[in-house]
Amino acid sequence: MRLGGHEILRAVSAEISSGEFIGVFGPNGAGKSTLMRCLLGLVPLNGGKLSVFGESAGRANRMIGYMPQTRTHLENTAQEGNRWGMPWSTRVSREEVGRVIQLAGAEEYADRPFSVLSGGEKQRILLAQALIGEPRLLILDEPLASLDPRNQKRMIECIAEIKAATGATILFVAHDVNPLIGVMDRVMYVAGGGAVVGSADEIISSEALSNLYGTKIHVVRAEGKFFIVIANGNVTESARHD
Repeated sequence: MRLGGHEILRAVSAEISSGEFIGVFGPNGAGKSTLMRCLLGLVPLNGGKLSVFGESAGRANRMIGYMPQTRTHLENTAQEGNRWGMPWSTRVSREEVGRVIQLAGAEEYADRPFSVLSGGEKQRILLAQALIGEPRLLILDEPLASLDPRNQKRMIECIAEIKAATGATILFVAHDVNPLIGVMDRVMYVAGGGAVVGSADEIISSEALSNLYGTKIHVVRAEGKFFIVIANGNVTESARHD
């Protein structure tokens, strides 16, 4: 993948199985969001092949629910009274909205204007929006952004419950691996122009990350948490848990 003449990712080879919960991690600018957009056919590949449910990227979007990293699109969306989103005029569509709001745990505030909701409440509404149409794949790009630790925990628990209820495959982009330990099945780590997939113990290791970054990386595990330290002593944001 190239953007603006710059190579973002190269020689990436991975396969995600249906029903897996995959945490996608890596430093800022590594290409995590770009890779998610490639899955949707929004960013073209410059080489290689990408298949989603047996179809080329962009052709399976009817089976994908997407919660993008930039989430201002509902702020100016037409509303019906005090309800969020576009008017829903049929019984079937109203039932679908009710179903996804319940799945996302947003019943308490779904009738309030989107603009007055807190950050955590907005995230739940946007998660509900991504669930419309019973997607087989959920791409969640930074759903924990701007949430405090308590609301991060609640969001992760909600998404884990959605996976259990629907069997959907989850691609969950985040900076910190630690809150997702015990929930995700495997890890995808994007850095240095490449990406690797495996268990947290396999990928969040000194050897694996040193190979990926192309520089010496130390991974320390303490009290069940991962801490990644570059050779100069800096702790990277991608695995720091404050």
